[in-house]
Amino acid sequence: MKQLTTTLIIFILLSCAKNDDYEYIFNTSDDNPIGEINDSIISILSLGDSYTIGQSVCETCRFPEQLKDSLIISVDSQDFDLKVIAQTGWTTTNLVNAINSENIDSNYDLVTLLIGVNNQYQHKEFSLYESEFPQLVQMAINAVNGDKDKLIVISIPDYAYTPFGQQDFYFDTISAEIDQYNTYAENYCNSQDITYVYITDITRLGVEQPELVASDGLHPSELAYSKFVERILPHALEKID
Repeated sequence: MKQLTTTLIIFILLSCAKNDDYEYIFNTSDDNPIGEINDSIISILSLGDSYTIGQSVCETCRFPEQLKDSLIISVDSQDFDLKVIAQTGWTTTNLVNAINSENIDSNYDLVTLLIGVNNQYQHKEFSLYESEFPQLVQMAINAVNGDKDKLIVISIPDYAYTPFGQQDFYFDTISAEIDQYNTYAENYCNSQDITYVYITDITRLGVEQPELVASDGLHPSELAYSKFVERILPHALEKID
């Protein structure tokens, strides 16, 4: 797919619009230092990119926070802790390197993984995703003490159905390539008996339902993330039960 220089410049500017003051690794519990797990709480680890960090939405609006809040409501008398390793613009390579650089505890109760859009956007060879996605899945499994039943892989949103994506002459190609990534991830998860949650169709309503797109015209909105969580929550509840 032809790379448009102007589009890339706009994307970089949008990536800096909000949340650029966050460290790529953060923990929402003041009482629990990063990398340490308190046995009295349920600990969640979310791995990804801008879709995980919640570019251009509020801190409590991103899907990992909404998932944590929904779990708190659903599970009485239980404390939850959330750690996120994510940053806008990250490819699978960036995420692999970030995880390798951290001493991540192996006793998390739940882990989510959403990665790949920047491989597609940055025109990386698809073979790179085929190599590094399984590696990231194993890293995620290691974080839950080797229990793959505690992993949820989430499909890649489709930014072609945003005002930003609609400006790209090749928006049909974007969707086709996103499908290629998602099909690979889904098939891999199915072959390994790993939970895979498809949310891409929600983001493909972004043109007819602009409230699903954040103010930057590119990323999902708080409402879109809430719809992600509606699909993720039942699986998360089963995994922490």
